Amino acid sequence: MDRRSWLAVAGWLATTAAATLVGLAAVDLVGAGITGTAGGVRTEQDVARALAEPGAAPPRSEGAPPVPTTAGPSTPAGSRRGFVTAGGSVEAECGPAGVRVVTWSPAPGYRTKDDDRGPDDHVEIRFVGVSDEHELRLRCRDGVPVRDLDD
Repeated sequence: MDRRSWLAVAGWLATTAAATLVGLAAVDLVGAGITGTAGGVRTEQDVARALAEPGAAPPRSEGAPPVPTTAGPSTPAGSRRGFVTAGGSVEAECGPAGVRVVTWSPAPGYRTKDDDRGPDDHVEIRFVGVSDEHELRLRCRDGVPVRDLDD
């Protein structure tokens, strides 16, 4: 190869390296918005803590007058709570019709076999893995979802 060919190859390699570095810097600058999920990866403890936090109240339209309630005291409708087992996590809420499952997510290696989402006196979610299974049975106590240990 003559000198001109070597210069062309060297110029092409330098341009390619510069473009790659500019691209990597741009992705690093923008961050997880392009390369991953917002908020990053969460541990099982982070999920359990997030599910245990009470949810925010839905926004009320400004033009609508407040609706009077006739329910007795100490029964907060829509009280949510999260539960975690080795087989997965469940978020449930209590309402006038009883307890209902809002959302559930099996852990890696598990699937949902039977689910009774309610609303009812009690609900059940069963997570089944290769070698074991975990059943979560819930009911309302004083307007708050709790584990039903009366099996």
